[in-house]
Amino acid sequence: MPIDLGNTMQIYQHILVAVDFIEQSHAVLDKARQLAACHKADLSLVHVVENMVMPDPGYGMDTVLEVDLTTEMLHSAQSKLAELGKKLGIPDERCWVELGSPKYEVTRIAEENGVDLIVVGSHGRHGLALLLGSNADGVLHHAKCDMLAVRLPDN
Repeated sequence: MPIDLGNTMQIYQHILVAVDFIEQSHAVLDKARQLAACHKADLSLVHVVENMVMPDPGYGMDTVLEVDLTTEMLHSAQSKLAELGKKLGIPDERCWVELGSPKYEVTRIAEENGVDLIVVGSHGRHGLALLLGSNADGVLHHAKCDMLAVRLPDN
């Protein structure tokens, strides 16, 4: 049952969704849209392209990459995020594609833009994956605002 906020102040005014373009992301976006509607909050999107580590020829890897994969990934992400933002009615100035570490870039964007809730998707991790951590865990430990980890459905 939804909570009636009545005339109380809005709890969240700016919600940032960390988007990763996987098939199950709809669950994260749906939850964030519901929260934004409930709180009459602005909704923003961020996607972080992680730096690609290129093989060092000194290690005996003779592979030559003719395409700069990072640049290609950035262009693809920008196109996908712009399309998603348009579909959700989110203006371009609230859709960010960043290069770097998700835990640092998501929290930096949140701080710089007055975000008071970050919404991320989270897989149920077990064993070694749990020990190594995840992007959601990294954001949680670096965020200076509230964070909601939405459990992604198994496929």
